[in-house]
Amino acid sequence: MLATLLIVLDAVTPETEGLGELFALIQFGAVGMMLMSSAVELLLVFIALEISSISTYIMAGYRRKSGKSAESALKYFLLGSFATSFFLYGIALIFGATGSTRIDDIAAAVGKAVAGGPISPLLTIGLAMIIIGLGFKVSAAPFHVWTPDVYEGAPSPVVALMSTGPKAAAFAVLLRIAYGALPALHSHWMPILWWLAVLSMTIGNLGALRQRNVKRMLAYSSIAHAGYILVAFTALSPEGIAAASFYAVSYAAMNVGIFAIISHTGGYDDHLTLIDDYRGLAYASPLLAGAMAFFLISLIGIPFTGGFFGKFYVFSAALHSGMIWLTIIGLINSGIAAYYYLRVVAAIYSEPSGASPIMAVSRPSFPLLLAVFITAATTLILGIVPGNVLSAARAAAQTYTAAPATTSPPVTAQR
Repeated sequence: MLATLLIVLDAVTPETEGLGELFALIQFGAVGMMLMSSAVELLLVFIALEISSISTYIMAGYRRKSGKSAESALKYFLLGSFATSFFLYGIALIFGATGSTRIDDIAAAVGKAVAGGPISPLLTIGLAMIIIGLGFKVSAAPFHVWTPDVYEGAPSPVVALMSTGPKAAAFAVLLRIAYGALPALHSHWMPILWWLAVLSMTIGNLGALRQRNVKRMLAYSSIAHAGYILVAFTALSPEGIAAASFYAVSYAAMNVGIFAIISHTGGYDDHLTLIDDYRGLAYASPLLAGAMAFFLISLIGIPFTGGFFGKFYVFSAALHSGMIWLTIIGLINSGIAAYYYLRVVAAIYSEPSGASPIMAVSRPSFPLLLAVFITAATTLILGIVPGNVLSAARAAAQTYTAAPATTSPPVTAQR
């Protein structure tokens, strides 16, 4: 959130309409995300989700005179409200089956139900509806259709927040529900997450290959990265939980850094939208070009970056749990992703053609430099000394238990 506020300070001027409201909305959204991550009661999770979502809907349409911004806000609101209704109805069904909305009480009731005989259909339907609702929030395929249009139309500082904070909070909720409330139903939710991971990685990377708009490309990229995190969720082990947490942190750092640079170069109106518009950025601003290239190679997973260890831990957790085919699919998709990321890097370091608008980019302000420094330093530290963050993630993961991956029938079925 701090980096997002710094990006906003660089992108707007004191004369910008509704500046105070924008800062307030960012704060409200952050409060909702923190409540989502820490709540142990599903109704509180829903309230926190609404606080975060409503703030984000409004911020997506913050540029009131932009048709694309209004369109993105409307699409995000309509589809988001539809997905939220699935989430709420799923909570209602689980309450009907267990008599509680507290995560620990649900886990105890479901454990007794599984041990006592057939599982109530209310539980399985409620679980499916919750996954649909959260799948929209993390932009996992096939619930991703809103992502490219919203990313393209929303202001870049808002996308920096939208693509990281709400996603991480939604994954935290999914973690609490899958591993905290419904670990006894792992044979039901694990195959669903397996296929969501495959679809998200494949559709996201193949969709990004066709994009010429840099923000739409990063939108499809975010769909693919949601798939990588879901790979860790299917591992059914504390190692997988730790890997998902580490990946979320590293992805947030590098993605916010990229959108900080896009926000500065494109300006408040995002007038540089195509990949070719960034041709020659290295000649106009070597510092920003180097930082952007660094974030892009981290998204690929090149060593000495946070993205490398993020993917390494995710695929290691999946491999140790017997998810051989899922690991292979993930590695193939990582290779596909390298093409479109390197295409942007090549454009950045190519010689500008004629009077390229990128040559008129202004000098970065102190808030922007600070945001880029924070995100770049975090990405570099996670790529060189990831031990502290991973140890903290492992310690947190020990609070959850799941069926051993080596004895789980669904895992064997996916080999």
